[in-house]
Amino acid sequence: MKSSPKQSCSGLFVGLAAVDISYAVEDIPRPNQKISVPEQLVTAGGPATNAAATFAFLGGRATLVTAVGRNLLSRIIRDDLAHHSVRLHNMAGDCDGPPPVSSIMVLRRTGERSVVSANAAVFSPIKKAFDPKWLAGVSILEVDGQYMPLCIAAAKAASERNIPVVLDSGSWKPGMARLLRFVDTAICSGDFRPPGCRSEDEAFEYLVSHKDEAGCHYRGERPIRYYDDGITGEIRIPSPQRRAVDTLGAGDIAHGAYCYYSAQSQGFRDALQAAARVATFSCRYRGTRQWMKNFHP
Repeated sequence: MKSSPKQSCSGLFVGLAAVDISYAVEDIPRPNQKISVPEQLVTAGGPATNAAATFAFLGGRATLVTAVGRNLLSRIIRDDLAHHSVRLHNMAGDCDGPPPVSSIMVLRRTGERSVVSANAAVFSPIKKAFDPKWLAGVSILEVDGQYMPLCIAAAKAASERNIPVVLDSGSWKPGMARLLRFVDTAICSGDFRPPGCRSEDEAFEYLVSHKDEAGCHYRGERPIRYYDDGITGEIRIPSPQRRAVDTLGAGDIAHGAYCYYSAQSQGFRDALQAAARVATFSCRYRGTRQWMKNFHP
């Protein structure tokens, strides 16, 4: 399943792992309505988890720092990570509570998804500390802002070792301002809104005025808006060869691909454009793993 690596690179990913239960539906159910579907997908999910799996698939060595625990549902996450050659550091220890579970409905006609998840609240706070030894030999670090104290500790340790730190953020979270101090590249969704920012433009200006070296807004099918070393611009999303089947995890996949191509010493814009191609391709298939069976770098 894995593609051949161009050169050895190692990525450390810190953030959420969840169990994703996904259904393709014709319409979102109304209140008090029950619907049946012919199939379901059950996989590991979460921004950092999907990014790590993508990084490993493309040819990198990926390690995930997250909370999984020892519940029966945790085995779904563990098995998925093992299958995709992602090493795990489990910060939940022997906790026997269930991991986060995401319930996802994907509209068949558009590929758009609706998600309900408890996210990091299930295992918060994590009592185990980040171990800086995990950064040995690491080419790049990605944090997703879930388990914020853990992300801050990892980003700070990486920054002190001159390891590039990438932020994946779909929304502003408590502690984000401190985390951003240690971030080199912020790749955020169009819904990212720092305090006082009421629009995409204001949020983008916030990122530009921050000390990060580079950053961008992913905005669905619209061009990616970026800044890089004082230069701002847009990168057009590649036109899909066919309509989107499922947009679930496309942003996570883009982040993992960006980390891989960036670790291959590609420049910011080139890595971003390559990542956008991977994410666009992934939308042609159900879930966050099926695309790997058909993608050829």
